[in-house]
Amino acid sequence: MDLNDLQKHLNNIMNEQNNRSFPKFEGYSPTEMHQVIDFTFDSGSPISLQKLSDNDYKKVPMLNQMKYFLNLMMEKGEIKLTAKGFLPTKIVKDIYDQGYLEEDFIKSGLYQLYKESDSMTVNLTRILAKMMGLTKKRNGKLSLTKKAETIIKDDYKLLVLILTTITSKFNWAYYDRYGDNRIGQLGFGFSLILLNKYGSTKRHHLFYADKYLEAFPHLLEQELPDKYPADKTSSSSCYSLRTFDRFLDYFGLIKIEKADASWNADKYIMKTELFDKLIKIRPHTT
Repeated sequence: MDLNDLQKHLNNIMNEQNNRSFPKFEGYSPTEMHQVIDFTFDSGSPISLQKLSDNDYKKVPMLNQMKYFLNLMMEKGEIKLTAKGFLPTKIVKDIYDQGYLEEDFIKSGLYQLYKESDSMTVNLTRILAKMMGLTKKRNGKLSLTKKAETIIKDDYKLLVLILTTITSKFNWAYYDRYGDNRIGQLGFGFSLILLNKYGSTKRHHLFYADKYLEAFPHLLEQELPDKYPADKTSSSSCYSLRTFDRFLDYFGLIKIEKADASWNADKYIMKTELFDKLIKIRPHTT
């Protein structure tokens, strides 16, 4: 066997390994998982987004909060920001009071809504709008871009833009104290695969965390703050908070049932009908 034949033989072995089904990837291959991780909604990925009916778009909380915010800005022309660059209290309260995204601390009365930083979801909405290129700031005033005036009319395009921005540009570690690591955000598409397969039955949130961390064990080595033990329990809690409470629930793709009102209560997760309408998952292909 000459060198060229040897190289072809090695390439065939490597190609076979890369396209082989792996149990820890729920039957997907390393090649497919590469698509899931780096090109989640592209044509080569097992995951794709489908268009919804007008009525179903009304069931996506983050989409509707974003639309309300953008329409509010369109109506006002521009909004004068505070000295620190935040939305004024009246606007913050107006957006939050629409009830698209409720927050436990505000709902329970532990937090009073006085300023933008009191509401994680309103703050996130403003940040995402900026990241998406839908707003611009000039002389302390916020206004819409031409892009915003066009995309606000298309629910599907706006939803896709929000999803791709929150998953690829926004740092999921921003609002929590688990440290600047990629737990949950890296390979978020695999969480969609898991929910597609198992989400019809109510399951404990750690069921998904265990499968996610089995697929991405290197994330267990990512640094957590000293107050958290460097073990699977902390990583699982981090995954659950970021993936379920602060991502999938924001888009109406899951139902969360909590054992009690405490911050660390057991959670049980089910996918919604909206999940199956929006998310399409194809099986492993050989």
